[in-house]
Amino acid sequence: MSVSDAPPSGSPAPPETTPKSVRLALLGVLLAMLLSMLDSTIVGTAMPTVVGDLGGLEHISWVVTAYTLATAASTPVWGKFGDLYGRKHMYLIAVVVFVLGSALTGAAHSMTQLIAFRALQGLGAGGIGAGAFALIASLAPPRERGRYQGMTASIMAIGTIGGPLLGGFVTGHLGWRWAFFINLPLGILTLVWCQLMLRLPATRARARIDWPGITLMTATVCALTLAATWAGSTYPWASWQILGLFALAAVGVAAFVARQRRAAEPLMPLRIFTGHRNFALASSLILVGGVVMFGCSLYLPLYQQTVQGVSASRSGLLLLPLMIPVVIMSQVGGKVMSATGRYKIFPMVGTVCMAVGLFLLATMDTTTSRTATGCFMALVGMGMGCQMQMVTTIAQNSVEMRDMGAASASVTLFRTIGGSLGVAVFGSLFTSAVQGHAPAGAETGEARPDAAALARLPRSARDGYLHAVATGTQQIFLTAAVVCTVAFVAALCVQEVPLRGRSGPVAQPHQAEEEAASPAAP
Repeated sequence: MSVSDAPPSGSPAPPETTPKSVRLALLGVLLAMLLSMLDSTIVGTAMPTVVGDLGGLEHISWVVTAYTLATAASTPVWGKFGDLYGRKHMYLIAVVVFVLGSALTGAAHSMTQLIAFRALQGLGAGGIGAGAFALIASLAPPRERGRYQGMTASIMAIGTIGGPLLGGFVTGHLGWRWAFFINLPLGILTLVWCQLMLRLPATRARARIDWPGITLMTATVCALTLAATWAGSTYPWASWQILGLFALAAVGVAAFVARQRRAAEPLMPLRIFTGHRNFALASSLILVGGVVMFGCSLYLPLYQQTVQGVSASRSGLLLLPLMIPVVIMSQVGGKVMSATGRYKIFPMVGTVCMAVGLFLLATMDTTTSRTATGCFMALVGMGMGCQMQMVTTIAQNSVEMRDMGAASASVTLFRTIGGSLGVAVFGSLFTSAVQGHAPAGAETGEARPDAAALARLPRSARDGYLHAVATGTQQIFLTAAVVCTVAFVAALCVQEVPLRGRSGPVAQPHQAEEEAASPAAP
């Protein structure tokens, strides 16, 4: 297949930009990305207050599920629409949808309204996630993108750490509604900034929208996301509900692939997977990165709060030893990639560091010190920094510019699915470990009692429960380490094709073999 980086026929070439103008434009793009990331984590801190005000405790899980489901299902659609009708315009529309959903969510007067408006927020978040990486690809070609990886990694770190901290502060001082209203001024600032600073050529393609493909993709993603969300918590893994959802997802994938083969303008062109093997390999690495990121961000604070006795109010700060290396290594790796054109070493080193760090985390027990835990987390963070942003660049370097929106949306979707599946599997491992090891005196009505509830237990029961939590986290990190070990094989198979410059074509496999032996890629 012949591929190039040229824009679709009839579309103007992207304007020349300077590093300063790119950074100014990226600030607006990444601010919207930060908003969507914060909103996926901030709600956990605010939910106890929300339930106390609105009631509906039995529906509380849907507040998160509706957001996740809408985000995952809409991501491929936003990506394709960006390719067809202009990435900037679709990104701004996604921000408007997200801000509108935030305003309505903050004004909700019942749990049903809250869930519905959270789904609207999720629709906007899907467009923000799909559009952000596509816009970054439009602003800076792969060879130059390493200059800006530190900005993206910093936003992801701030979003992961800042959500619980901001949620606790805003809910405690202003009320839970302001956990959503705070998005309004920031969202308006994002819209104005992107409109003024983000300069891309306007495009509009004459193509029919693949509505059957959209329907099949939405049904498939919804079935898979619901199965991952409910498995092991709402329903057992072997229940007919979960097995039926997985079966529906499998049938949906087969039908979707068949539809994409004959669609005039497919929602997710199969050529992005078949044009170069690097895209499929990078997608698998991104999925593994989602598993590790979500698993660590959920269960490391749980272990440290429960077993090591760290205050829950510092839950966001507990992840600093993990996130700081992510930012540093993303910056270092990006500069090396931009200077040399070499990048294959980074996903290889990244998967090794993650695997080793996770194996070390799997050795933690009730006597492990906070310092040791922090060192293990730092090693995992180094691996994530080497891998996360780099594999996104590898994926985008493997497709034509006309498919960049669909490819970026696929990358975001794989990360989301990886996180959902990881959380489901890890949750089942943790719950079974706690139920199997905690003594009868440690059963407090939930798998995660707070410090006050633990303090009321007899010493032997409390020690037994802490041992059970440590056992559960060991199983989680051991499983994640094995997954990263398998991912190392995928990293080994990546072909180091030359990174495109501002007008360079996508390199072909035979070109990669010839140019990989050269001392530096052009």
